[in-house]
Amino acid sequence: MSIAVQLNPERKQQAYQLIAELQNERQEVWSLYCHVAELMPFSANPTVKKKLARFSETLIDYVSLGHFGVCECLFKDADGQDPALAAAEEIYPALSSTTEAAISFNDKYESGVAAILDDLKQDLSALGESLAKRIDLEDRLCELILQ
Repeated sequence: MSIAVQLNPERKQQAYQLIAELQNERQEVWSLYCHVAELMPFSANPTVKKKLARFSETLIDYVSLGHFGVCECLFKDADGQDPALAAAEEIYPALSSTTEAAISFNDKYESGVAAILDDLKQDLSALGESLAKRIDLEDRLCELILQ
């Protein structure tokens, strides 16, 4: 027996659109992630700064959409007895942790200071692991909506 949050038809359609938008944002983040990673070794040249700024901006949009959009959809529409709500509440702390990792990355690199570019390879690797975890968590949350 699978669990899913019960949505009225209008909210279900909105949820489908939200999930499609999330998947598009996710694809854009990974594309930009790869573009930044291809620039190794990193230097403070304008290309690195520009791509890193674009990546960070898209990253924040993406995590915001998942954190506030998908989670809000689940928590807003589920009643206290809904098993999907309990499942979502179980996933939420780990998702929040990946959101915090993305925000920390953005905060560190939004200035484009050359000195911190020495850390970029390691930070990008750690962020990649966090994003991979996030994808799994988001997919589990989306499943609660789509079933």
